[in-house]
Amino acid sequence: MLAGISTLDLVARTVVDGFVSGLHRSPDFGFSQEFAEYRPYTPGDDPRHVDWNVFARTERTYLKRYQGETNTLLTILLDTSASMRYSTTNLSKLDYSRFLAASLAYLANQQRDAFGLLVFDEGVREYVPASSRYGQLTKLLHVMDAASEGKQTDYEAPLLHFREFSRRRGIVAILSDFYTDPTALVKLVEPLRYRGNDVVLFHILDPKEINPDFQGAQLFVDMETESRMEVSPDYLRGRYKQRMTAHLEQIAAECRRTGLDYMLMPSDKPLDAGLREYLSIRQGRL
Repeated sequence: MLAGISTLDLVARTVVDGFVSGLHRSPDFGFSQEFAEYRPYTPGDDPRHVDWNVFARTERTYLKRYQGETNTLLTILLDTSASMRYSTTNLSKLDYSRFLAASLAYLANQQRDAFGLLVFDEGVREYVPASSRYGQLTKLLHVMDAASEGKQTDYEAPLLHFREFSRRRGIVAILSDFYTDPTALVKLVEPLRYRGNDVVLFHILDPKEINPDFQGAQLFVDMETESRMEVSPDYLRGRYKQRMTAHLEQIAAECRRTGLDYMLMPSDKPLDAGLREYLSIRQGRL
């Protein structure tokens, strides 16, 4: 259904509104849009949140405070390298990542959180610093939608760029297929934790990358290097499956060891599951 929707804005709205409607109201300020209380206006507050009806009656300036008003900052790092183009379903890994990233951004916007985006492959392609200003969501969705598929993946360049320009701690969500050495990956990501960030790795894979069921001999072509390898059905059922399982287990283990959060997200997994996992992390940080 989501693959047939024409715009990221509508995709995000469909996913998030349906997801939020199923949440129970939280006693903490966190995940709903219901009015909670008034507080006095102070210089620097966003005047869009002023209740002008109260001002007209009392000539005093108050802001509405909502359930869900937090100071969380979310930055999304989106991998657009060539391998993210792979698909055996209606959605490529890149499209699925776009949908998940758009949903995270839409949710942050609903909660009045600051949010930003970094698009990368072997270098930084686009960087939108985090903000909670009006129009930020539209800007991010446009950048996501326009992001072209790149070549190879280099995690070092985008992570160094983010660390250089990041001034506030928050939640960092990295969306990628993580075809790299797990130890080297975590070594690059781990410094973000030293700065007080909570880091979430959303591991986006096509379901047949995890459990291949191809019939007959196959010619595998690396989408980033174009190297080729002929493989037999026995290899796919045996050695390939063992190596993929070991790779996933190693990434998960390295993340646990260093305090990073890790979510395996096959591209046929419902997006609300990704939001639920993200919110469970965020709720634990409040």
